[in-house]
Amino acid sequence: MRACVLMGSPREAGNTAALLSVFLEEWEELGHEARVIPLYRRKVAPCLGCMACQDCLDSLGCVQRDDLPGIFAQMADSDVILLATPIYAWFCTAPMKALMDRVIYAGVKNYGKQRGPALLEGRRVASLVTCGYPPERGADLWEEGLRRWCRHGKMEYMGMFCRRDLGRAVPFLDADRALAVRDFAQALALAIKVEEHEQKI
Repeated sequence: MRACVLMGSPREAGNTAALLSVFLEEWEELGHEARVIPLYRRKVAPCLGCMACQDCLDSLGCVQRDDLPGIFAQMADSDVILLATPIYAWFCTAPMKALMDRVIYAGVKNYGKQRGPALLEGRRVASLVTCGYPPERGADLWEEGLRRWCRHGKMEYMGMFCRRDLGRAVPFLDADRALAVRDFAQALALAIKVEEHEQKI
């Protein structure tokens, strides 16, 4: 099983990275693969809203020349897409938002001369996030936005793992959180495995 991990934090040793490291360790111990794409090291420009992509039905068709096509190819060639991001102003970071805008707009052909496909239809999506408020007030808007993003793109939302940063005086990653994120990795892998088995029956 292959995961495409979109890493949206600018801090490579921050809280989101700490959770992701434990997740990936568990994921690989379960025998699965993961490819991590650090978005702050990639160039993905904001959507121009030009609509040129809408008349190209079999690929992104975006007029901009940056790293999006390569990232999109890895998203398409995965069993699950994991969006890992800290919450900034109640949503994901800017590089991830730019990516999401381009992926959902160029990837869903609803607005051209001819209605076309959703290029990531059927892909599974999960989220791993950190925030400064309790998750029900810090990550609720992000999760709702992600649910709608998945629905529009005909993708399957698989759930979110979120933990709060209590400040610099309190260590972020403790044994309980490490165990919880391992459980999340196990539950995600099991849910996909069960779903794939049911599809074969």
